[in-house]
Amino acid sequence: MVDRSGVSKRGRQKKPFQSSAAVLDYLNKQNRPYSAIDICNNLHKEFGKTAIVKACESLAESGQIKEKAYGKQKVYVADQSQFPEVDDAEVKTMDSKIVELTGKLQSTLEEVRQLESDLKMFSSCLSTEEAKIQLQETTAQCAHYKKKLAHLKDGGNVVSPEEKDKVYKNRETYVKAWKKRKRMTNDILNAILEGYPKPKKQLYEDIGIETDEDCSVKPPDI
Repeated sequence: MVDRSGVSKRGRQKKPFQSSAAVLDYLNKQNRPYSAIDICNNLHKEFGKTAIVKACESLAESGQIKEKAYGKQKVYVADQSQFPEVDDAEVKTMDSKIVELTGKLQSTLEEVRQLESDLKMFSSCLSTEEAKIQLQETTAQCAHYKKKLAHLKDGGNVVSPEEKDKVYKNRETYVKAWKKRKRMTNDILNAILEGYPKPKKQLYEDIGIETDEDCSVKPPDI
């Protein structure tokens, strides 16, 4: 068969000895039992499930790896006779070394986490140049407010005519808007009350209306 690229699929397939060599190398390096499916997945499905199963069976028949059946599933492991024998003392030494290295690893990981936390904190801080700029701005603001405070203490007027006019205009705008919205709301509520079977007070309670009178306020005179 030929795919769209014009290359024969058969020509792209891995040769049997390549899959067998890969399986043997993998099992010898890992030195722990795996099923054929596990081996296939751990080799990133480079050879395909069928090729891996045949390679495992072939290697087991030739004695290069060992096969063990657990019910319907078979697992494969490296031939242990190829590895040097390790006495109990050496095993205990290796176990102690593992515990020591594990402790060092945990300590190093803790240091890394602390350094990452410190880095995150410092990254959110101002740089030296940014701090200098902010200091200058804050100093200028302090000087401005000190001058303003001193003027107030001396009985001076710190509100300019322009600022005063702006305040009065804003007040007039807001009061007009308040009265307009109140009038529109009353018109809508009165229209609802024409067909509402309950008193006005009950309507206000049902829909959650609070009047100016409820809050003891009223629109000021302009």
